[in-house]
Amino acid sequence: MDSNGSGQSKKYEEIADRVAGPAHVEPADSEGRQWRTKRKFPGEGQVHISPSFMNDRRFKFGNSGSYDGNVLPPGWLDCPAYGQAIDCIIPSKVPLGESFNQYLPSKRYTPKHVIYEQRQLGRELGLVIDLTNTNRYYTLSAWSEEGIDHIKIRCKGRDSVPDDASVNKFVYEVLQFRSRVRHAEKYILVHCTHGHNRTGYMIAHFLKRTKSISVTEAINIFAGARPPGIYKQDYIDSLYTFYHEEKPESIVCPQTPEWKRSSDPDFYSEAVQDHNNGATPLLENCKRDLEMTNDDLLGDVVSFDQLQAMRQICYQLLKLGLPARGNPQFPGSHPVSLNRDKLQLLRQRYYYATWKADGTRYMMLITRDGCYLIDRNFYFRRVDMRFPCKHTNKGVPDQIHHYTLLDGEMVIDTDSNTRKQERRYLIYDVMAINQVSVVELPFHERWRILVKEVIEPRNLERESLSKSVNPYYRYDLEPFSVRRKDFWLLSTVDKLLKQFIPRLSHEADGLIFQGWDDPYVPRTHEGLLKWKYLHMNSVDFLFELGVQNQQLLFLNERGRKKLMERNRIVFNDVSDLSSYVGKIIECSWDSERQLWVFMRIRADKSTPNEFNTYKKVMRSIRDNINEEVLFKEIDEIIHLPMYADRIQNDIKAHQHRVSAQRRIKLQNMVLGHRR
Repeated sequence: MDSNGSGQSKKYEEIADRVAGPAHVEPADSEGRQWRTKRKFPGEGQVHISPSFMNDRRFKFGNSGSYDGNVLPPGWLDCPAYGQAIDCIIPSKVPLGESFNQYLPSKRYTPKHVIYEQRQLGRELGLVIDLTNTNRYYTLSAWSEEGIDHIKIRCKGRDSVPDDASVNKFVYEVLQFRSRVRHAEKYILVHCTHGHNRTGYMIAHFLKRTKSISVTEAINIFAGARPPGIYKQDYIDSLYTFYHEEKPESIVCPQTPEWKRSSDPDFYSEAVQDHNNGATPLLENCKRDLEMTNDDLLGDVVSFDQLQAMRQICYQLLKLGLPARGNPQFPGSHPVSLNRDKLQLLRQRYYYATWKADGTRYMMLITRDGCYLIDRNFYFRRVDMRFPCKHTNKGVPDQIHHYTLLDGEMVIDTDSNTRKQERRYLIYDVMAINQVSVVELPFHERWRILVKEVIEPRNLERESLSKSVNPYYRYDLEPFSVRRKDFWLLSTVDKLLKQFIPRLSHEADGLIFQGWDDPYVPRTHEGLLKWKYLHMNSVDFLFELGVQNQQLLFLNERGRKKLMERNRIVFNDVSDLSSYVGKIIECSWDSERQLWVFMRIRADKSTPNEFNTYKKVMRSIRDNINEEVLFKEIDEIIHLPMYADRIQNDIKAHQHRVSAQRRIKLQNMVLGHRR
């Protein structure tokens, strides 16, 4: 399954260049952590607005509120102009335009100087990324007249590290620049005011996301190219925190350079804050009192062009063709409701069962840059998670997964005693491993691949790092935990419903029946069956109010709204219905009163159920397959020759695996004792 061994990687290269970096995100806290926000409409919150440079008080005169646009930044004169190139990136202090010349009898460093000096070194500039929080230093024409592009990413420099939006935009813009053929041999000049902290922070992020290196290595690479490197403690701490890495004790923040100390009157007041023992605390010490809900948004949204490219990648991995018009729809496999006709499928094909968690459905695309949660609206959000590839014979991970596509659901586990909450991503299928599609393999093979290629390497590394004094990565700081979802023989359904589900620490509303030999079927899968407790059989409607506040329920039919006439709904303890207008609401059917009962708003969905889905749910409700009927039917099925033989074979295979695992464990214990 190693992508290096497959002949399929070339077709992804062009798209991969567009996908490799994320773009816009919600702002993070001071540690760089992506705190969750409540759900909004898809795409909302993608525009990042940084604070205006007019809030920078360093250049105000008295109480007038005016600026002297030509005041030199403290320490600029003696600050080294630029550093060595790091790949195609040149770290630099801010060049000052011609308007500053009268204040600079010597040591001028204008855009013209920059362009000339870099050409003398054989470096042709193609892009300037400006990280300052002001527009006063030079005119953009100084670059555009030379055919050099300019991108502004406003970052405050004194009081906080750049937020996630700025970091992701920086990485994305650099990767976009590098992917353009006409810029193949050109360089990027990156500058903040002095070219050390903000510039180093951004470049360290870029190195971490594009190379298989640690945060320590990324910091050292920048320090070697631009001495002394990043010299603010909170910037260094934030990098380790962001990537869930333990900061080695040997890492010491460099002293503030003399050219900065001697020229900045505020240095000593800042130094107490920046270099004392009260550095940015680790994530585990940050307590948030917010209660977790399934409506919370996790991670960072991506830009539109990256979104389109990632959608295309997913469709290719699933062997689907992109629609000729309109946006592609969420391609994940959807089960259908179990009715009496569908019960016959259980007799014809070999099925396993699992519980139906009442969480949030997400596919997950894993790349070297990070993991992307894919919601039902086919929107992507980036989270920092680590998925190493399986180990070689030497016991060292080959690399990080790149273009591995999973399917699963996010649940919130709640401890019944302490009420402590924890997010957990339950993976129940895999569609691609390192660019290689596996959708055509039977489910039981995909399930084993999931274990060997994704779960075991991650668990092995996590266990190994947990014993390390200075681990290079902290799994416990990730935004959620990960585990494989289990499936069981049909003969265990009774115990699954009566014993397992009641003990779960998250909500469950029924069962899923998975064909053991089925391929992965995108969208509606007629052979993937769901059974729900009768009182939880539900339909998702679009709710609106008509004339005289008449309640209107809509479904989706061939891309159009379909009004469900003569369907009534009751809202418990609600007087004002306007708050539900335009929302997707999940409703259960009350057979006695012959009406729908409101359950919850489906913030994770932007469209109601299809009319065909509605008909299948209603058929399931009418068929009234309760637990007693289900148990009786399954008891007959498992005694059929097809099931009886395969169940015995499965039991023997399971016993053989358990015995093999025990032998290996015993051998390891003996070897450990001898050592």
